[in-house]
Amino acid sequence: MKAWLHPLPLVAILRGLQPDEAVDIGGALAAAGFRILEVPLNSPDPCTSIRRLVDALGDGYLVGAGTVLDPARVKDVADAGGRLIVMPHADTAVIRAAKQAGLYCVPGVATPTEAFAALAAGADALKLFPAEQSSPAVLKAWRAVLPKDLAVLPVGGIAPDNMAPWLAAGAAGFGIGSSLYAPGRPAADVAARARDFAEAWQHLHADSQGTRA
Repeated sequence: MKAWLHPLPLVAILRGLQPDEAVDIGGALAAAGFRILEVPLNSPDPCTSIRRLVDALGDGYLVGAGTVLDPARVKDVADAGGRLIVMPHADTAVIRAAKQAGLYCVPGVATPTEAFAALAAGADALKLFPAEQSSPAVLKAWRAVLPKDLAVLPVGGIAPDNMAPWLAAGAAGFGIGSSLYAPGRPAADVAARARDFAEAWQHLHADSQGTRA
């Protein structure tokens, strides 16, 4: 996942996206620098939206599905051109199905036990979910035992003004949902929010690099 998470490691979670708005919303996110987009499968006709995003954005973007609960749905996502499977949980059957299909997989984990089970099943990165029930201190403790090059992405309640403590604790990026996109939100509004997130990340990343230097 490293190549996809650089230079902007923010995942757009487009829950509720309608196929007819997929191209406009995808374009707004791409213009702000977002390269990873997921359409949760509890959205209206999600595979059509995935296909339209893939066709509009091309190979330079990683598009896939979130809220994948059933291993059988992995094929549906792959058939739509999706290359990413994201889950709210750490079901190893879904992880293995994703890897067998040649897709990236980012399962949700809330404990170290889930984290290591997901990694053993082939997870490419981990989604710390929900971030609201965890804390940067918890992530810092996890980082002491997880592989050093593993990307952990907090998801849930992330805003431009609360990313700093997570980054300091070892977050590699974030998944961003309703604070970025919500059903019916105009593309121009999504574009402005996406720019705010992208600028906040770039400033924080530059500051962290300066601190390390």
